[in-house]
Amino acid sequence: MLGSNATALSIIIRLQLTEDASYSDVATAIGEADGDIIAVDVIHASKDNVVRDITVNVRNHEHQVRVENSLRKRNGIKVINVSDRTFLVHLGGKIEVQAKTPVKNRDDLSRVYTPGVARVCEAIHEDPNKAYQLTTKRNTIAVVTDGTAVLGLGDIGPEAAMPVMEGKAMLFKQFADVDAFPICLNTTDVDEIVRTVRAIAPGFGGINLEDIAAPRCFEIEEALRRELDIPVFHDDQHGTAVVVLAGIMNAIKIVGKSMEDLNVVVCGIGAAGVACSKMLLAAGVKNIIGVDRDGIIERGRAYENPMWAWYAENTNPERRQGDLTAAIRGADVFIGVSRPNVLTVEHLKLMASDPIVFAMANPNPEIEPVKAEPYVRILATGRSDYPNQINNILSFPGIFRGALDARASDINEEMKLAAACAIASCVREEELNEQYIIPSVFNPEVVKRVSKGVAEAAVRTGVSRREAVLFK
Repeated sequence: MLGSNATALSIIIRLQLTEDASYSDVATAIGEADGDIIAVDVIHASKDNVVRDITVNVRNHEHQVRVENSLRKRNGIKVINVSDRTFLVHLGGKIEVQAKTPVKNRDDLSRVYTPGVARVCEAIHEDPNKAYQLTTKRNTIAVVTDGTAVLGLGDIGPEAAMPVMEGKAMLFKQFADVDAFPICLNTTDVDEIVRTVRAIAPGFGGINLEDIAAPRCFEIEEALRRELDIPVFHDDQHGTAVVVLAGIMNAIKIVGKSMEDLNVVVCGIGAAGVACSKMLLAAGVKNIIGVDRDGIIERGRAYENPMWAWYAENTNPERRQGDLTAAIRGADVFIGVSRPNVLTVEHLKLMASDPIVFAMANPNPEIEPVKAEPYVRILATGRSDYPNQINNILSFPGIFRGALDARASDINEEMKLAAACAIASCVREEELNEQYIIPSVFNPEVVKRVSKGVAEAAVRTGVSRREAVLFK
């Protein structure tokens, strides 16, 4: 789950100060509105006035307006412009394409383009696998969305989804040196999305599906995995599941429990909830109960949603019925991928000893951490302002780095399990404690270990095209 620092904003206020006002007047005005000054820069100075940029942290848009109004009321202070620093980062987009080889003369031109490029085209025509050696395919993935399930925003459409997809591409490059390109599709039709991705696939070494609403995301991923010979990975499902499993692996070391004996409740049976459940089952957990808005997913009950039908047949071995209260009684682990405030202190009191709670709804978790902490042994959220952040950044860069290095045709369950084990291993035994079960997203070991583990698993399971290669 993507992390959050609540809704804090950082703004830059450009002010013109005449001789009737000083910087102390500015500081007083901002302080009276509870603004937090973090930087001051002089842009222009003359005998008559000074222009300054004041960087201020505010809580939200309403707080920003209050700070602006406080400044405008002061004599000698003119508010020229107010810029949101987050918006400034996005001006003109956040990614660009750069040439690896400069074209300085006619000879350079003849090699990168006509006529020299024709020989390279012919070589690939004779052996399509050479595209991995002679084109960007070897290191490029498509980040594909229809904009129907973006962050906590929901169905906002392909254009509004672009900033998120650009950000994802940036993270792929920074963390794993994977080139990624955002593909935002103006359709929500499953067949059309599958046809479109299939048509563009020759130019990519992998497909990262992103922010596509359930249950269509399941159908799209299944169809593309069946039809393409490159990895297809829906990060909202599997990226979350991999990091959750890594966290659980380390959490149970602290509480002294085993995977086989865990009683797990998963709240929110959408894309992430189903994937987390499948990963836990693959890791050896036997007792999982899924809960959604309508209550427990009941074994033996018929469901129209095909994933819920699968879920009903593969979970809830005790055949429990009812709501979250009935599900959570005696549970060792709660995994929340649902909505804010569905979990209460009363629920926590019903859990087994040393409860483990992963409340990952964003930006507001299923229970406020300050309320939960006295009643749980280990707490994790999707937020960056609390310990134990469950963040997909720990998984997807390394998973695709490993898959590309192996020139894998798929990302299978064994590769995902290897990724989870690699993430968990980045927290050393002597470091492990209730506040540190998952490594930092900036830990350089994470991508190295995940990519190596994933590539080796690809070789072991026969989906690698580079069996002889040694993965570093």
